[in-house]
Amino acid sequence: MSSSGEMPFLLHLEELRWRVIKIFLSVVFSAVPCWIFWERIFDLIMIYPLRLASPKPKLIYTTPAETVVLSIKIAFACGIIIAAPLIFYQIWKFVSPGLYKKEKRAIIPVVVASTLFFIMGILFSYITFPYVMRFLTMYAAERLDPMFKAGDYFGFLLKISFSFGVVFELPVISFVLSRMGILSAKFLIRHFRYAIVIIFIVAAVLTPPDVLSQLLMALPLLVLYLISILVAAFCGRRKESIQD
Repeated sequence: MSSSGEMPFLLHLEELRWRVIKIFLSVVFSAVPCWIFWERIFDLIMIYPLRLASPKPKLIYTTPAETVVLSIKIAFACGIIIAAPLIFYQIWKFVSPGLYKKEKRAIIPVVVASTLFFIMGILFSYITFPYVMRFLTMYAAERLDPMFKAGDYFGFLLKISFSFGVVFELPVISFVLSRMGILSAKFLIRHFRYAIVIIFIVAAVLTPPDVLSQLLMALPLLVLYLISILVAAFCGRRKESIQD
């Protein structure tokens, strides 16, 4: 293969490298103030989900450096949320060379929508956490006393909240794919039955092995899928009107 044929691929990798670096730096800069106030954030994101738990769990740590590591994890998790607009901007800018000129104009609205849906997903999980924790702590309350290792508990919360943030991107992804002509409302409607099965499988994988957590993720996903159908239909009609 000639060097001229390899060059576009190498440039693509170089662009990817710089965008990853920019994402990393934006998260680091956003994480610094979060690390300074990590104790307040700790009370907000880790104590609140336990307010309905019965019996009330006790948070513990079992290694000397665990609290230091936990503070850094909290800072970086919050840094990702704060830097979400810049992260999505870098992601969509990396994808933009494959889009048409008219589609590239929609990058800023897509970035805004991506950020809003991501935060909405995290907030939704945050609101439902107390009910999930109540169910989980009551399950064996008469036989076991809940004592959560702080790092494991934070990882549990982080996995669920970021999973909700990602799956809430479904309408945005549907919008982009519809604008590119890859996806259509007819396709989504035709495969609705398969989508239901996939949604419940995804919910089972991303959530703890209890029915409540799985339903709390599966039901919003079904609603988001229906919204995605409407978004795809809107994009399809708009494209037809422009062609006419």
